[in-house]
Amino acid sequence: MSNPSHAPAPPGASADPHQRYGKPDGGWRARLYAVIFESDTPAGRSFDLVLIGAIVLSALVVVLTSVAPVARAYGPYLQAAEWFFTLLFSIEYVGRLLCVKRPVRYARSFFGVIDLMAILPSYVSLVLPAAHVLMGIRILRLLRMFRILKLTLYIEEYSMLGRALMASRRKILVFLSVVMMIVFLLGTVMYVVEGPRHGYTSIPTAVYWAISTVTTVGFGDLVPKTDLGRTVASMMMLLGWGILAVPTGIISSEISHQRSAGYAPRRDCPACGTTGHEQLARYCKDCGGALPATAVAPVPPPAAT
Repeated sequence: MSNPSHAPAPPGASADPHQRYGKPDGGWRARLYAVIFESDTPAGRSFDLVLIGAIVLSALVVVLTSVAPVARAYGPYLQAAEWFFTLLFSIEYVGRLLCVKRPVRYARSFFGVIDLMAILPSYVSLVLPAAHVLMGIRILRLLRMFRILKLTLYIEEYSMLGRALMASRRKILVFLSVVMMIVFLLGTVMYVVEGPRHGYTSIPTAVYWAISTVTTVGFGDLVPKTDLGRTVASMMMLLGWGILAVPTGIISSEISHQRSAGYAPRRDCPACGTTGHEQLARYCKDCGGALPATAVAPVPPPAAT
């Protein structure tokens, strides 16, 4: 699995695993904790590197198992490899639970659930053979690499995107409602224009065609045959371009607001009062006076229009 110290903490929880899960005071549990949860030691770094290789190889086994010719030719080897990785990750999961003071808190955390879901399908398939359809869930092991690779920059960008989506969720909901009304109305029109003789056997079928047309997917299983139907379809295709641009603009605008709120601190010169200095600036851009070491409170984001 990986290093939770570099993973985004859930709301209201500390991002430091020493506080969240509890680091043992000493003994073999403390040494095991240092290897599994910390990467600033040679043993911890080697553990992370080995784990990265195991995660990638196990994901490759899952992919190859889904290829029928490869599964027929190398089925026993792939199955043996899968059980090897399952046992390896099981030992690691148990080790994580043993070396923390609060194992239940770790087991209920985001990455704790991912770790469990990555190994559980293999054991469930022993009891319920029909559960083999869940084996694809094992690909979740790849998510654990986010903790190992310490992608703090990407995690911050991910968090910013999540905040932007949450802030614009009402606008997106209104937009989707309008789109659903449009495709329902135009689908009904196509049902009337084309009719069952051209494949539009019902209004839901026509609405399905309208959705695939507006989103510019166009599967081609339903095609208008009349001139009027082709005219309506052409209008819907052109409308689809504009529809696809709307959510992009909403989210981009919200991301700009997030950046301006978090990365545009105002710094005032104590000598001349000039504002608008960069965060890392040391001297005033007008009078050359020294700027204070700490920035003033960030400028509030502009009001939403």
